[in-house]
Amino acid sequence: MTHSAAELALAGRGLRGLAADPACRAAFAQPDSLLRALLAPAARRYVAAATEDELLDRAATLRAKGYRISVEAVGEEITDPAEVEAVVTGYIGLVRRSPAPVQLGFDLSNVGMLLSTELALENTGRILDAAAEHGSDAIISMERSSFVDDVLGVFTKLAGDHRNVGITLQAHLHRTADDLPAVLATGAKIRLVKGVYAEPAEIALPRGSELDTRYLDLAARAIAGGARVALATHDAGLLAQAARTGVLAGAEEIEMLHGVRPELLRAHREQGHSCRVYLTYGENWWLHLLHRVAEHPPMAITALADVAEPDRVVFGADY
Repeated sequence: MTHSAAELALAGRGLRGLAADPACRAAFAQPDSLLRALLAPAARRYVAAATEDELLDRAATLRAKGYRISVEAVGEEITDPAEVEAVVTGYIGLVRRSPAPVQLGFDLSNVGMLLSTELALENTGRILDAAAEHGSDAIISMERSSFVDDVLGVFTKLAGDHRNVGITLQAHLHRTADDLPAVLATGAKIRLVKGVYAEPAEIALPRGSELDTRYLDLAARAIAGGARVALATHDAGLLAQAARTGVLAGAEEIEMLHGVRPELLRAHREQGHSCRVYLTYGENWWLHLLHRVAEHPPMAITALADVAEPDRVVFGADY
């Protein structure tokens, strides 16, 4: 059965709705969560490791195949100061333990922004200082539209003193074209994504050709402005357009989240493009799993197959 683009878009919207649903998130967080137990085999395809030790081993496996690596601890928005500090010290310890420089990625809402922007600024600075000592970068993730001003504010303050900080921009937000010049003025690396959060039409474009056109335009403007640009997308058609228009040739790399269309990333690596795998690790993976399947809704069938036969998932085999 073939599904229309409209059906696939609706399926993606439904999956993102489940990811954000408070009742689902609360049910997942329970110690004896049925949701966690049922979906753990599906999560293994997208969450590279449960622990830092396992993560470092698996990062080495992909480096040996010629990939660049980014890492992020999976998690929800954090309001507990002790949990925030654990995330921050975890990242600092990780960059110190990694045998090779590693690019970090994280949400400011996981390092203190929900407590205060000042705390997020302080904690991100701590992470960047430790990362710089070991030749590592950190790309701040972008969050839902209500957080964008605070995220950009923290990023801008850090960019002046930290050459190893970068920022994620969401092409679907109408405001991004206006935000771009100030970001370019910092000279920081830009990770360009379509945008995963469900937003109203007055704030963002839905998935479709108009968004693809905007994505390529923003990428072209960023490259022309001298930025190092990562094309963070799993969309084969969009990457083909980027190749035809010259955008791909000007980008620093193609980035894809671990487990999402690895064969597509492998094909681009084999064509000679620099390719990065974004690895996540940890146990709090509800939001991450649902967002990954939402990126390409037919993967819901793959997820169900993984639940039925967990041994199907072999780390690195498709890369």
